[in-house]
Amino acid sequence: MADRDRPDQEEIRELVSRLIRLAGETPHADLVSEIVLTSLKLVSDQADRGDLKVINSALKEMRYAFKVYAPYRTVRKVTVFGSARTEEWDPSYFQAVAFAREITRRGYMVITGAGEGIMKGGQAGAGRENSFGMNIRLPFEQMPNIYIKDDPKLITFKYFFTRKLAFIKETDALALFPGGFGTHDEGFETLTLLQTGKSTPLPLVLIDSPGGDFWKNWERYIGKQLLDRRLISPEDLHLFKVTDSVEEAVHEIVTFYGNYHSMRYVGDLLVIRLQYPVTGEMLEDLNAGFSDLLVQDDIRATPPLPEEVNEPETLELHRVMLHFNRKNYGRLRHLIDALNRFVPVDRAPEPDPSPPY
Repeated sequence: MADRDRPDQEEIRELVSRLIRLAGETPHADLVSEIVLTSLKLVSDQADRGDLKVINSALKEMRYAFKVYAPYRTVRKVTVFGSARTEEWDPSYFQAVAFAREITRRGYMVITGAGEGIMKGGQAGAGRENSFGMNIRLPFEQMPNIYIKDDPKLITFKYFFTRKLAFIKETDALALFPGGFGTHDEGFETLTLLQTGKSTPLPLVLIDSPGGDFWKNWERYIGKQLLDRRLISPEDLHLFKVTDSVEEAVHEIVTFYGNYHSMRYVGDLLVIRLQYPVTGEMLEDLNAGFSDLLVQDDIRATPPLPEEVNEPETLELHRVMLHFNRKNYGRLRHLIDALNRFVPVDRAPEPDPSPPY
């Protein structure tokens, strides 16, 4: 085709818009259009076929994963990580079964990597109906365990990076059991995302077998080699919790969502959504205790902001807003913990609370 016969950018945009309209109605046509237009730029870029294969596979994997999770978006979920090599007689395996059983009893679902070991234990405790599996294709063929095999909630990924994105995006908490490189990779990536604010706050619990020292030794290493050398800040230690108690691990997760619901930024404002209102006296306490987090103004109660109308499921929630410094995320976790103490006595979760759903 001669250059003079090629459509210009405006013609291409109009053709893409027409194509999207033919595909169906969507309130997000602008974003779909950007995805298509970005793909078309690969033509003028003369992108290498290998690069195109990576982009194509990654987009397909993310689209399918989001589709599988979409019907369950209102249900809280916990991702369970741990070694695929853990045998079924190992105390850590029994601990994973017990944890998954207890957290699903409180209305949560469980996500694992779908393999053997700790992953199998997590899904054995959760049950098939409360389980998601995110398998990874490996040269030695990791097969899904019997509790998730052939389930429609089983997703198989080619790439670790798309799988890890789905793990973090879809979960509300993470539970790490003893494991190898993969478990530590997931744990450290989550801590990095929490520390830098690239992930919204969530509970991260590291669960030893009863009387075990796997994560206790890890915590000592973090203190001696990272904290003592000032490679991390003392507040970063509040981004995770080490325990050998299933009850304590479950309580850590459930109480995190006792009042706190979610958060988002609206311009320079951090809006924290809550299930219960915050009184004037409570706000005074918060402003006195967390002034170090503020770059200007005070922490204030607020109705839903106009920018939040695209999230109608949150409009009935209560809110506080603040100009957060976007730096001290360990302290932000402290603020959420403080907000979770503002729960009516008759609604406060006990160590064995009723299911929230």
